[in-house]
Amino acid sequence: MTTINQRQGAAATAMLGLGVYRPERIVTNDEICEVLDSSDEWIQTRSGIRTRRYAAEDESLLDMATIAAERALKASGVAAGDLGTVIFATSTHVQHTPAAAPLLADRLGSRAAAFDVSAGCAGFCHALSVGSDLVRGGNAGHVLVVGAERLSTFMDPTDRGTAFIFADGAGAAVVGPADEAGIGPVAWGSDGSQSHVITQSVRCDELDPDHPLVVQMEGTQVFRWAPFAMADVAREAVAGAGLELTDLDAFVPHQANLRITELLARQLKLPEGIAMARDIQDSGNTSAASVPLAIEAMVRNGEAKPGDTALLIAFGAGLSYAGQVVTLPPVVAD
Repeated sequence: MTTINQRQGAAATAMLGLGVYRPERIVTNDEICEVLDSSDEWIQTRSGIRTRRYAAEDESLLDMATIAAERALKASGVAAGDLGTVIFATSTHVQHTPAAAPLLADRLGSRAAAFDVSAGCAGFCHALSVGSDLVRGGNAGHVLVVGAERLSTFMDPTDRGTAFIFADGAGAAVVGPADEAGIGPVAWGSDGSQSHVITQSVRCDELDPDHPLVVQMEGTQVFRWAPFAMADVAREAVAGAGLELTDLDAFVPHQANLRITELLARQLKLPEGIAMARDIQDSGNTSAASVPLAIEAMVRNGEAKPGDTALLIAFGAGLSYAGQVVTLPPVVAD
């Protein structure tokens, strides 16, 4: 019988560095309401959002991702040439082919294997788990994980269900070998029976060049599902890491809606003293970019620090979800 060799990689992995990019343009609720039939008070009460960032007209998804990736490499001390894989989580790359990841790798000067992950708002946590497994399996020495979105391109500004929620930004992390485990086992899954709740699709003969593949969402259904279903996923992720909720320093859920975040925290009965991400207030919902952006905001604001133990949870279109316990990495914002 022929024997096939298999690789064996690092015994433990961690995020070695994280970088983010926030567009300069700050969009207030009042500006949103110049088109949308709503008000600042209604938007804040409904979602917690005060402001969000939009990319400039000449600023592409890849532009934002490149800056975040370069900052992650700087924070980690890893050179682009040492990357074995680039994983790009996004729903807003404007081409079906080629994927965004090989284009990003080329910009960075890397010839690494590169592919995109389409898991909606859960994309970063999906990609983080895959990246960790690639390093542990020996198929990559270091993996660049990116979550980036340019959702302002894909919105109907008159849609009261989405126009005030989504925004732009990018976050990236370098995953590599570590002396101690810094990325716990993933708790993930999907519920395709609810795939209609968040969509971004139209018939090919109905594409509008001004509003291609507009995002649509049944917000009430998401609100009824996420805080309760994700509480079980959070508990699974913590238990899988061999920890208790009391061992956590920080809770970093996908920044979908402040009301969802607060209800999820109550469902979990988080102990006193655990810092909780609220980047939704200033950044809006940036889908696959929201978790790394929220980590950076917590570190920048002194709510958490590198080395802290944090629970990441993300959920979105699919409906897909994923979460893991991690050790927060060094961060470079600018």
